[in-house]
Amino acid sequence: MTWLSTLHKTYDALERRNDTLPFDEQVMPICHTLQNAHIHIAINNEGDFLNAEVLEKVQVVLPATEQSAGRSSGLCPHALADKIQYVAKDYVDFGGFKKSGFELYRAQLKAWCDSANSHPAVEAVFRYIEKGTVVADLIAEQVLHAQDGQLLTGWQADSEIPLLLKILPKEKGIFDQGSALVCWSVQTPGDEQSKTWLDPSVQQSWIAFDSENGESTAICYATGENKLVASNHPAKIRHSGDKAKLISANDKSGYTFRGRFLSNEEACNISFEVTQKAHNALRCLLTKQSVFRNGDQVYLAWAVSGKSVPKPTELDMSNLASLLNVAATVNHTQDLGRAYAEQLKLLFNGIKSKNQLDDNEQIALLGLDSATPGRMGILYYRETIAKDFLARLEQWQYDLGWHQRVKHNERWQWVCSAPSLFRVLDGVYGDVLKSADTLKKNLITRLYPCIVEGKPIPQDIMQNAFYRATNRVAYKSDQTWLWLQNLGIACSLIKGFYARNTNSTIQKDYPMALQQGNVSRDYLFGRLLAVANKIEKVALSSSESNRLTTAERFMTQFVNKPASTWLNISNALVPYQQRMFNNYQGYDSATKALISQITDMFSSTDFTSNQKLSPEFLLGFHNQMMWLETHKVEKGQWVKKVAEEQATDLVEETV
Repeated sequence: MTWLSTLHKTYDALERRNDTLPFDEQVMPICHTLQNAHIHIAINNEGDFLNAEVLEKVQVVLPATEQSAGRSSGLCPHALADKIQYVAKDYVDFGGFKKSGFELYRAQLKAWCDSANSHPAVEAVFRYIEKGTVVADLIAEQVLHAQDGQLLTGWQADSEIPLLLKILPKEKGIFDQGSALVCWSVQTPGDEQSKTWLDPSVQQSWIAFDSENGESTAICYATGENKLVASNHPAKIRHSGDKAKLISANDKSGYTFRGRFLSNEEACNISFEVTQKAHNALRCLLTKQSVFRNGDQVYLAWAVSGKSVPKPTELDMSNLASLLNVAATVNHTQDLGRAYAEQLKLLFNGIKSKNQLDDNEQIALLGLDSATPGRMGILYYRETIAKDFLARLEQWQYDLGWHQRVKHNERWQWVCSAPSLFRVLDGVYGDVLKSADTLKKNLITRLYPCIVEGKPIPQDIMQNAFYRATNRVAYKSDQTWLWLQNLGIACSLIKGFYARNTNSTIQKDYPMALQQGNVSRDYLFGRLLAVANKIEKVALSSSESNRLTTAERFMTQFVNKPASTWLNISNALVPYQQRMFNNYQGYDSATKALISQITDMFSSTDFTSNQKLSPEFLLGFHNQMMWLETHKVEKGQWVKKVAEEQATDLVEETV
């Protein structure tokens, strides 16, 4: 029950901040629920009808009982705002085909009015509904629509369909105007707030009344205190139409608790106050805090104090803007990693200062998903402190930091960062995930702890990204940008896999910069392929620039049989090298010297072996590719381009 008690504490912190926030960001009061309103009726303080209007996409916080907040079938009225089926005595008189809930609504409203916690606006609503003219008044105002004294269930006229019928959902092909929800305004002289759903005094009046109407008290499993017990727990957690519940025990004939407990109270006892506050806090957090959504699957991170925290799955790219210049201003063979680490420190220090997070600030992490439309489960729950939380996010950025191809300010650029979770999913499986929702959810469930707990990268995920990036021919001619994007993602996962591997013989830290002293066979073959790819690209004329190079076409084969495939690639390079010799003699001699330099670093057995290459190959390929992009040849020697030249080359459109 830790998650419940943590959310209970969070509610109190959020409630203290309500006065400083706009209405749509405030935490909802207990004993209330969120609904979409369709009709707004205005009356005076004597209970006389004034006017009415149709509302579009307006959500209201309305008073509700414990039972009505979680109603799914059967009649169970809300306290004040509710459907025509409940608030209109004359609903049946005008042909309403659903069972009327008016008597239940009237009895509950009367009990509120007769109590010591009554409110003048509520009494005015009661006086009006007692007259039994709600439907008639709304038809006269052309809000509801009837023909021959019967509410319409369809619209076949040539004229435009009325607004109310547009926004009401159809049930079995017909409209039910009785399902339109009514909210009330009571215009009282001297009272500035006439809308009852925005009036704090009305809310407090209902909370005081409803809190006195519990059935029994018992020990709350969340707080350990003897309090009024909840018999029904809230739904509508992720959105107003969400029917899934985190706590439910209404299946008394199935296997919810039978066989282990005699009653649902033995299985789980939660007090009314705790469940109301915890669920309302969760709704509020899902609306405004750092949330990752994948359909019904939701991951949430929040500070119990109510302060903002960064989104674990994707840092704001505007915060990483300062990292854009790193690739163009530092030496790719020496201090790129150090400069990147320094920028990360500045970034996370800025996040901490901006959100005023203390080192020991309590942070909670929660993952939710629906097993069925009516049942929701907790996939993931952890608690930590702000210092450790930010340190793990920073470590994720550091361990998986690599050159990423992203579109920033409408231009393609290379950014040094870890890829976002959505980009990782795309880099691992691509379009397959569009028709495999379960696979996508499983991937997220496995990767999320890697970000927030620093767990190792799963090998199969890394391998899939590697195979997808090396299958260059699978990308269409206009998808070079996508290949470059997936190339960076795959390198990030490979780097992270080796950095976080628990096997000391495999664990290794690969810098983003080119390792010119690395004599690993896989790394050297990657460098060779990158040089061959660059030679052919430079030699190709502008009319041929969109076609794949020999190195790109043979990439998959090169991974499987590097020695024999390199022989084919080097033979295919000869005409391009001849063209380079004729047009760019200095560049030709420099690239040939680079190939010789890399080749000389192989042992004789490694260079002639056709043993399959490991994912380390891709790191060597990408590092060499980036090195070639940031260097040029002057007088037969490689020299680093100035920042302006790099920027021109690196932001070139590749689609």
